[in-house]
This record gives sequence, C-alpha cells and structure tokens, in this order.
Amino acid sequence: MTTPPAPFSPEQQQPAAPAKKGGALLKKVGGIVVAIVVALAVKLGLPYLTGDAPVHAEAGECVTVTGPDNKPEVDTADCSSGKTDLYKVVKVVDDTFDVEKCADASEIALAQQLESDKFVLCLDKVAK
Repeated sequence: MTTPPAPFSPEQQQPAAPAKKGGALLKKVGGIVVAIVVALAVKLGLPYLTGDAPVHAEAGECVTVTGPDNKPEVDTADCSSGKTDLYKVVKVVDDTFDVEKCADASEIALAQQLESDKFVLCLDKVAK
C-alpha cells in the first residue's frame, strides 16, 4: 500500500516572478521594427530578386520587349540572338517619362522607372 502525498502547504508555493514591463515593450518595438524591415525588403528588393525590375540599358545595347503594352517587360539580350521582339537601344533620355523625346530617333519608346530614376528607352527593331 502506498502512502498519499503530503498536502501542499502555502509555505511551499513559490511566489510568481513579477512581469517585466521593459521586456514586453521591447518585444512590441522589436515586432514593429521587424514588420517595417520586411515591408521595405518586399517593396524594394523583391522585384530585383524575381527579375521584374526595369532594365536601364545603354545606347547600342539590345533588349527584348515582351508583355502587354501597358506593362512591357524589357530584358537585355545579345544583338545577334535572332530573338523575336529584339530591339536596339538608339538613345536613353534620363529624368523624364516623355516618350515624345524619341519621336525623331526611333521606332518605339518605352518609359521606365528604376528606383528613383526615370528614363525613356528609344528603340529600333533589329532585323532578323
């Protein structure tokens, strides 16, 4: 036969440690900081990681233009690749979205923005 455990007395009970107010505040502030960092990383870094960032090609380089007219995707390419939708950059006009600046120099113009830089790519179709 086993003996029952001794009754629990109040003297044996450990007092609860008081909650640290500074720790809770630190957790809240840390959570907010982490949320801000994640939001900035997604906003600024995700297009570059996924390859969706605009290309700031230089005059003389070739690019492919794909996608819809209201959101074209521009990627650099080898001028001798023979790809469809291959264009040569005739001129780059910085600090503007005015596609009319390419009217006399090229077949098409694409306004692009890369971070805070805005520019227009003046393009001519590359013959196959």
